[in-house]
Amino acid sequence: MAKKSVGDLNADELKGKKVFVRVDLNVPLDENQNITDDTRVRAAVPTIKHLISNGAKVILSSHLGRPKGVTPKYSLKPLVPRLSELLGIEVKMANDCIGEEVEKLVSEIPEGGVLLLENVRFYKEEEKNDPEFAKKLAALADLYVNDAFGTAHRAHASTEGVAKYLKPAVAGFLMQKELDYLVGAVSSPKKPFAAIVGGSKVSTKIAVIESLLEKVDLLLLGGGMIFTFYKAQGYKVGSSLLEEDKLELAKSLIEKAKSKGVSLLLPTDVVVADKFSADANSKVVSATEIP
Repeated sequence: MAKKSVGDLNADELKGKKVFVRVDLNVPLDENQNITDDTRVRAAVPTIKHLISNGAKVILSSHLGRPKGVTPKYSLKPLVPRLSELLGIEVKMANDCIGEEVEKLVSEIPEGGVLLLENVRFYKEEEKNDPEFAKKLAALADLYVNDAFGTAHRAHASTEGVAKYLKPAVAGFLMQKELDYLVGAVSSPKKPFAAIVGGSKVSTKIAVIESLLEKVDLLLLGGGMIFTFYKAQGYKVGSSLLEEDKLELAKSLIEKAKSKGVSLLLPTDVVVADKFSADANSKVVSATEIP
């Protein structure tokens, strides 16, 4: 049977194995680099504890913020003390996420030990899902665990890329919990069932919207894609984000919702401004009155 969750892996499969664990440690820090909300750190603990209690050598990978290259304020170093406290062991920290120094530190991880790699987004190759970068990350470990639900929708090197080169590749406890909840919510929802979908582009949400129209009673749309739906209904949208080539699609989705008795709701008012800037003059207007 294919292994799907870290809970499916027993001690024999984990003891002495190097496990690359993608976690989501993208936590808020204050001006003194102190964690102001450790929710995501605590959420990662059950998976890590399961691995170390079974003798695995744990390699943690995460991003923090949206750095453009190596940016000290986005270093993961401030997270080490809290991670160590929550796990009850000393968590080691690497100054990079690939390279000879990292390989040496990985080789020194004891069974039940944890090494935190530096911010994986310090490399532009991460968000590009560069295959060579993914291979370098994968080369550090024997198997892969993805417990970063907050980044699961992004096909990055440390999320989607690494999984191609490490087997088994399984979900962590947090990921499994969220997936189980979503499957239950969508496959056997309590009625009336409402869903909220946001995003900048209709084109990336077509499959989601069409699938939900088969299940929901109420669908609320938000984000930049609303302007394509506004335009499809004859509203002005100014210089807002617009997918001109998806206007007919938006019209068809509106009609499909009507035919299925689904209430498709868009925001009734919006903020308009004279420019895209922090010092812009802005006001709230009805969606039908966008200049």
